[in-house]
Amino acid sequence: MKKRVDISVSTDPINSIQEIIEYARFMQDKADMLHCDIMDGKFVEKQNFDEELVKNINDSSLIMLDVHLMVEEPKEAIKRYAEAGANIITVHYEAFRNKSDILDSLNLIKAQNCLCGLSFKPKTPIQEIKNFLFNVDIVLVMSVEPGASGQKLQADVFKRLTQLNEFKQENKLNFKTEVDGGVNDQNCKLLVEFGADILVSGSYVYNSQDRNVAIKKLKCQK
Repeated sequence: MKKRVDISVSTDPINSIQEIIEYARFMQDKADMLHCDIMDGKFVEKQNFDEELVKNINDSSLIMLDVHLMVEEPKEAIKRYAEAGANIITVHYEAFRNKSDILDSLNLIKAQNCLCGLSFKPKTPIQEIKNFLFNVDIVLVMSVEPGASGQKLQADVFKRLTQLNEFKQENKLNFKTEVDGGVNDQNCKLLVEFGADILVSGSYVYNSQDRNVAIKKLKCQK
């Protein structure tokens, strides 16, 4: 049986709310979800949109909303994004000064009837996040440093995917593995082979002449 690959197209290359809304409408019957990068200018240098973006997209389209909080103190933001229409809310391991708040945040996301995700930066050892993997629906593996689109995928992501997949199988866990950063038609098949279930693509899909074909390539259909 062929493995299902979901594609989450990213908002990160897009600079205006109206253009993102139009993109979401176009993608709602092509991509599986829209990856909403939320940056506060503190956790990462770039600053962009807030929960109003998520609400506007949710009010204007039917696409599933995959919200990636690259913000300090994400626990305080969870309820706002859930109320705005997020279907998935992913928080960053490194954003928590007190790591004991991570589990509380994951449970809070679930209490808002959203799927909960945990992300970690390329330099964070997988060993540090393992205790939280029993409580997540999605693990978001950053294959670039968060905060800027158009970066090249870092090669050690394949080692990290292998480690995650081994831990998942050993402990009979059911989380989905999502990869974000530098994903394109040249590396997607290998990422899936190493355990990726969801591929986030920003620049590759957005800049393609035929975005529908680009998504099919990422799904390994072409």
